[in-house]
Amino acid sequence: MDVQHIADFDQPTASSDDVTNVHEHNDTIKRSTRSKRTPFYLSISSTTKPRTYKEASKIPQWTQAMHDELKALEVNKTWVIGDLALGKTIIGCHWIYKIKHKFDGSIDRFKARLVAKGYTQLEGLDYLETFAPIAKLTTLHLLLAIIASNQWILKQLDVNNAFLHGDLHESVYMQPTPGLPIHKPNQVYKLQRSLYGLKQAGRQWYDKLSTFLLSNNYICSNVDHSLFLKHDTCHTTVILIYVDDIVLLGNNATEIQHIITSLENLFHIKNLGDLTYFLGLEVSKNSSGIHLSQRKYILDLLIEAGMLNCAPMPTPMAYSSRLTNQGDLLNDEDAYSYRRLIGRLIYLNNIIPNITSSVNNLSQFISTPTTLHQQATNCILRYLKGSHGNDIFLQNNNTNKLKAYSDSDWATCPESKKSITGYSKSKRQQTISRSSSEAKYRALANVTCELQWLTYILQDFHISIVQPTIVYCDNRSTIQNTTNQVFHERTKHIEIDCHIVKENINNDLLKLLPISTNEQVVDLFTKLLAQSTFKYLKFRLGMTDIYSQLEGG
Repeated sequence: MDVQHIADFDQPTASSDDVTNVHEHNDTIKRSTRSKRTPFYLSISSTTKPRTYKEASKIPQWTQAMHDELKALEVNKTWVIGDLALGKTIIGCHWIYKIKHKFDGSIDRFKARLVAKGYTQLEGLDYLETFAPIAKLTTLHLLLAIIASNQWILKQLDVNNAFLHGDLHESVYMQPTPGLPIHKPNQVYKLQRSLYGLKQAGRQWYDKLSTFLLSNNYICSNVDHSLFLKHDTCHTTVILIYVDDIVLLGNNATEIQHIITSLENLFHIKNLGDLTYFLGLEVSKNSSGIHLSQRKYILDLLIEAGMLNCAPMPTPMAYSSRLTNQGDLLNDEDAYSYRRLIGRLIYLNNIIPNITSSVNNLSQFISTPTTLHQQATNCILRYLKGSHGNDIFLQNNNTNKLKAYSDSDWATCPESKKSITGYSKSKRQQTISRSSSEAKYRALANVTCELQWLTYILQDFHISIVQPTIVYCDNRSTIQNTTNQVFHERTKHIEIDCHIVKENINNDLLKLLPISTNEQVVDLFTKLLAQSTFKYLKFRLGMTDIYSQLEGG
């Protein structure tokens, strides 16, 4: 059984007013972006990346990129040259080359990175702790919803050579770098600062940046440690960290400019201006709200899979499809490609959530994929070919209201009969549910915890949410049992989950309301649907297809 939850800022319903608003908004987007956007597939570069230092050293663009990297390392005093200390090991290094693209597919810059071979480091000798928090995508989506509702300033910063700023406390020695000769034989680099590839590099960079932000009166959120906030009377400034990418937002233009200047002076950041492209997400902001899409990501995926010219499909998977272990096992190479593709499709669920059910089904067979599963992934790619312009529209409604949906499709897993639960992504439950009501109880417990987490973040923003939070469920038995003072014999084994939901209901933090099965948005995530139902619920979810309209599709 599949279970899926959605929590959002008051998603639009399918009323006639909403339809009118969407059409008016689409007209605004077309007028404002027609002159800015060109089809990504017309901008795909034929430039290839070198595989070795010898190959790169013959190409001027990459030679300059390596020169810039070495200059940054030298200015940063990343190492000192000397002899290897007694009892210490030495790690290697190599060059990695990457072409940075803009959201429209054009080349932004050529990037050469000197990377240490951290996989040869010894724990306890070359490193101790390695964990460093990074932003959760759910947090990013929530921030963008707040931006859409309040019309705050939204900026993006990129830290040049971020990991090189981290202070290295351990004694780590590295082999000479290709392209930078050693004047004396048998000498090595003793690293003074962290370097990309080191196991502790991410942790040391986060410590450096977080210490700086705390010294500037920012407060680290207890809910998401990648989130830093600063409040001043009626003003709020927020910084979200994802490794070396920083999202900066707020309603205090003076503080935003001050913190940008301070970061530039200390870390040599690159101010990318208004947020338009972040972690594969394309962000388009205007007075009506924010559009989130992953069009470039989808087209890259289609190119990699050799499916750019495939025929589109109206749905991700046929309505009558039932996946099993039938078919011939894939060879090692094809199995690796299958797993890589499933991983990329799971990430795509963040903005194209209507493929979640199909991707979840295929991910159950990731250890032993067959030709049948490979054919099913091609169906998803064909659907993406016809819907690569799909996006999520975060409307400017200023309601500050959370709303969630919960549903299930019981015992559809042909192998384990376990339930699948989750939010944005699906996850198999640890135990088998004996009834659909039991599975829905567990699902409600999960969505309740997620809503509590979102509420805590909003409290960090000093944003008051309209209480109670509404959760829609299309099973009356589930609603009755969560509000019933007496737990029946048939529900005693799931009493803990019931108490989690019931406690929030009694505290007026949560309210369960019935919803018609025909209006249940979460059916997109829990079952395969007919084409007409699929299109209708996709609109209910708040998804539009601005790009295809711009291109006359």
